[in-house]
Amino acid sequence: MSAPPDDPKLSFARGLFFGDIAEEAVFPFPDGLDDDARETLSLLMDPLDKFLEQRVDSAKIDHDAALPPSLLKELKDMGLFGLQIPAEYDGLDLSNTGYARLFERVAQTDPSIAVTLGAHQSIGLKGLLLFGNDAQKARYLPRLASGDLVAAFCLTEPSSGSDAASLRARAILSADGQHYLLNGSKIWITNGGIADFFTVFCQTEVDVDGEKKDRISAFIVERSFGGIRNGKEERKLGIKGSSTTEIFLEDCRVPATNMLGAPGDGLKIALTILNNGRFGLAAGCVGGMKRLISLAASHANERRQFGRTLREFGLIKEKFARMNVALYAAESMTYMTCGLMDTAKVDCSIEAAIAKVFSSEAMWLVSNECLQVMGGLGYMKEYPFERFVRDARINMIFEGTNEILRLFIALSGIQQPGDHLRDLARAIQDPLQNYGMLLDELVDRVKTRVQGEQVDRAHPRLKRSVVHLEDKVVAFGHAVDGLLRHFGRDIIEQQLLLARVANMAIDLYGMVAVLSRASTALDSQTDHAEHQATLASIFCEEADRRLRRNLRALEMGPKNGDRELTKVADDLLSAGHYLPSHPTKVE
Repeated sequence: MSAPPDDPKLSFARGLFFGDIAEEAVFPFPDGLDDDARETLSLLMDPLDKFLEQRVDSAKIDHDAALPPSLLKELKDMGLFGLQIPAEYDGLDLSNTGYARLFERVAQTDPSIAVTLGAHQSIGLKGLLLFGNDAQKARYLPRLASGDLVAAFCLTEPSSGSDAASLRARAILSADGQHYLLNGSKIWITNGGIADFFTVFCQTEVDVDGEKKDRISAFIVERSFGGIRNGKEERKLGIKGSSTTEIFLEDCRVPATNMLGAPGDGLKIALTILNNGRFGLAAGCVGGMKRLISLAASHANERRQFGRTLREFGLIKEKFARMNVALYAAESMTYMTCGLMDTAKVDCSIEAAIAKVFSSEAMWLVSNECLQVMGGLGYMKEYPFERFVRDARINMIFEGTNEILRLFIALSGIQQPGDHLRDLARAIQDPLQNYGMLLDELVDRVKTRVQGEQVDRAHPRLKRSVVHLEDKVVAFGHAVDGLLRHFGRDIIEQQLLLARVANMAIDLYGMVAVLSRASTALDSQTDHAEHQATLASIFCEEADRRLRRNLRALEMGPKNGDRELTKVADDLLSAGHYLPSHPTKVE
């Protein structure tokens, strides 16, 4: 299927679902920093490195399950609470790429600090940045930039996790229209115990076509308003130094002027905030992987067993190679996404979700494998490995579980191909009137089947990987087309198929990211360019094998094993326990 021409809403990843590679958008590798921004970032990195090295004791933070107030004050004094707030509001005004680079460095040292800073600005105040009016920004952003106000994002409730539309917290407008009374509770609120500024989502009564209906609205709530309080600190598996509490709203009186956007815009605002912030989480995972791999590599170089260092054993080499490939792909996807967000004028929510899913799962792989390399030492609290394993687990859950994000990637990606198919179906009803559209579609389909997508800007050293990419992008576009034709709107219920579609999109985006980055390195002859080319080639070879398996599974239909898996799950869940009798016959 060919993409609709000149579609202004089509981001690079969305184009993949049409079987298209918009190589001009990603070759050379997108750079989200101009010279001035790069110089500013360089000036920030050195003092940040010294501060993190000299002032942060991650083991103590984990043990005490809290960030010391003095440390929080120093973070605020360094401007780390205003990284993306515009300079006119006293922030550092960093681009998405600049923010990701700093956030990566913080997460490399301490995930609890990273989560605290990320919850403040990636989600806590992001609604104000994206949807606030001038008066709201002038009132709050300077105090948020300085850290005088710490922000939190209040969406999740006891009865609504990933299903944000089912919120029960309610805001009722006063008779004079001057304020709202908010009542309800929110759970798992990062920064809940230290925040003074909350972006809160509640059901409100909204006029829809002359009828009163419940719709979600977003509010800026200050702790000083009263009627808002936090519960006790949650006891967590990891990121123990970050504050996580329940938030209770009890007749919290909020000025009507503190609504973000229009009444009923809350769900759109919440999803936009989350879609906008996921690249930061991916960058944090990249930072954590770099630290763990370096520490494990030092151990492998020094530790001797059976008369040899660990690094000399083939199975240990394989672990480091696979971790290195995963890190390179995650870093490439993350910073390609940041670069596209900084340079393109389109919605990059699919790209950000892809980066989050892949990076969080790569971080989980790396943290486990590095602990394994360390052996028994990795299991001990004197070393950071067991802590990073605990800290890493949350990344696959918050800011959208990876299961939900896979559905988001697939369903968002097929939306425009689905719209295009419906347009074609209507055009076929009157072929003479729509002759031009139908002819263009026919020409595009013949072109892609005969020659595939041509990627001319990749380095010749990577030709084999480029061929893999071209073949699989075209095949992916045809597979999406086939699924839409077969299932129509019912595709939304085919979650196992959608997960395969998402996994293919992740692999294709990863292939493009590593090929673009390695090509740029080879063309400019940067240090370790050949090493990057090898990493890109390995990733593309393995991604090609995964893509072939997933494409084959789609072609097999009912014979792909999904029905059997579903039946096993249904049997177990109906019984509520493992079904086979014990092999000893003793129950």
